[in-house]
Amino acid sequence: MQRQTRPMPSPGLADAEPSPTIGDQDIHLFREGTHSRLYQKLGCHLHAQGARFALWAPNACAVSVVGDFNDWLADADRAHVRGDGSGIWELDVRGVAAGQRYKFAVFTREGARLDKADPFAMRAELAPATASVAWPVGGHDWNDSAWMARRASSNVLRQPMSVYEVHLGSWRRGEGGALLDYRSIADRLAQYVVELGFTHVELMPITEHPFYGSWGYQTTGYFAPTSRYGTPQDFKFLVDTLHRAGIGVILDWVPSHFPSDAHGLAQFDGTYLYEHADPRQGFHPEWHSSIFNYGRNEVRAFLLSSAMFWLDEYHIDALRVDAVASMLYLDYSRKEGEWIPNVHGGRENLEAISFLRLLNEAAYRDHPGVQVIAEESTAWPMVSRPTYLGGLGFGMKWNMGWMHDTLSYLQEDPIHRRWHHGKLTFSLAYAFSENFMLPLSHDEVVHGKGSLLGKMPGDEWQQFANLRLLYGHMWGHPGKKLLFMGGEFGQRREWNHDSELDWWLLDENDLHKRLQRWVADLNRLYRGEPALHAIDFDAAGFEWVDGADSECSVLTYLRKSRRRGAARGRQLHARAARELPGRRAEGRPVA
Repeated sequence: MQRQTRPMPSPGLADAEPSPTIGDQDIHLFREGTHSRLYQKLGCHLHAQGARFALWAPNACAVSVVGDFNDWLADADRAHVRGDGSGIWELDVRGVAAGQRYKFAVFTREGARLDKADPFAMRAELAPATASVAWPVGGHDWNDSAWMARRASSNVLRQPMSVYEVHLGSWRRGEGGALLDYRSIADRLAQYVVELGFTHVELMPITEHPFYGSWGYQTTGYFAPTSRYGTPQDFKFLVDTLHRAGIGVILDWVPSHFPSDAHGLAQFDGTYLYEHADPRQGFHPEWHSSIFNYGRNEVRAFLLSSAMFWLDEYHIDALRVDAVASMLYLDYSRKEGEWIPNVHGGRENLEAISFLRLLNEAAYRDHPGVQVIAEESTAWPMVSRPTYLGGLGFGMKWNMGWMHDTLSYLQEDPIHRRWHHGKLTFSLAYAFSENFMLPLSHDEVVHGKGSLLGKMPGDEWQQFANLRLLYGHMWGHPGKKLLFMGGEFGQRREWNHDSELDWWLLDENDLHKRLQRWVADLNRLYRGEPALHAIDFDAAGFEWVDGADSECSVLTYLRKSRRRGAARGRQLHARAARELPGRRAEGRPVA
């Protein structure tokens, strides 16, 4: 077949990427499962003459690159497999330009052809189209050096952390309900978050996903910000803008499962490559998606590289790891007989535990000042404790128990709350067993649960009063804070990802404006008073005055700063020194 004539690459972006070389050390680390920068080696890398392609497909019989540059002809650009047994296919293709679409044509042992998107693609075609796009990850001049320097030298666990959770496609929309791009959102979001006093923005998954209604939790592009809102450089502009405004950026990241779309990771080379073959291990019955095989080293390296990619290239300040409980338990959402025990006969996923520890060690080693936050909903011990102590190594954990108990309590009519007082106080019994974040997230305002305002009992005035009470309790309680968008002004209806928030409510009723001001005031108090944040994760920062007043439904307690806690310690030490001689003389205990 005659080779097609191709356009020469466009200047600028295409010239920014060096052609990567996969060396013996790369192969060793890849096989070992510890390679944390695979995105620099695999995938599509543009250079002055075209592009270098590399793909892991160890069970394929043949691999071709098809795309706009060769009229999508499978015979035009055949890859060759490396002779080192790694299962990596490579080729150089001349004339590939930035912005051209491509896929890998993977030929299986059974003779089938699978057209697959690049697992390491930096950009994807606008959904519902499914091709990858040749695109460099560079091309943005960062202006957040001051932010990055402060981050590297600070400990966020001792700082105020109040998080505004955002779904970019439904926070604000443009004319006619059109999606705004990353650049159009940047200044608006930064200004709004600063005005309300939040310290961080948490973005629901922006990794590329084929179904918009999954909110990003069914990911196909683990290295590509979704094209629904623009280019990778546009997303960098958003992060940069938030950083320059003094706002940290948390990215929701989903290493627990992936969708079974034909162009994605499922049965990638005709075999169960990224997932387990046995559905008792490899299929998620609740989400109807595939589960990663954490025992395969190459899969571990893929996920590890994805996490490090967002920290390396996009200056992300924290990863919120979704659905950690589903990773930890082999019997998660399964009935008896529907799961396979580990080698010791238990329900713990030993390979997933090992991966999570590897992930956390790498993140904190390579990026001082970042955080990795677990959405973990069970009583698994030591989630936010260092790996050298036997913990999972996360920096923080969502306190789902606090959320459920508190919302359940406040949904009661006030006259009945005296009988449910323990729901408020129970969280303080375990508040310092982990580094907790208190979440009122998107999960609480969807699927028939109603809005936060709608959960509150009473008439309109009472509902707003109860919601203010909820936020006041939340901001006073030990732990970092997270509030989903719309909650700050009392969104009345459930969140709908297909439309923007009901901002018009702020003009309709002063109660919404007053609630918004209340949240801003709470954030200002929280940020300005060290007693409310400096030792959030230490019992020395909290002291009960009266937690048993169920008749009046009142909690009375003290919050203490590090300085005051230290002063109290010095006072106790001085008193002990004064009393010690007398105690010894009287034969009394000295401790």
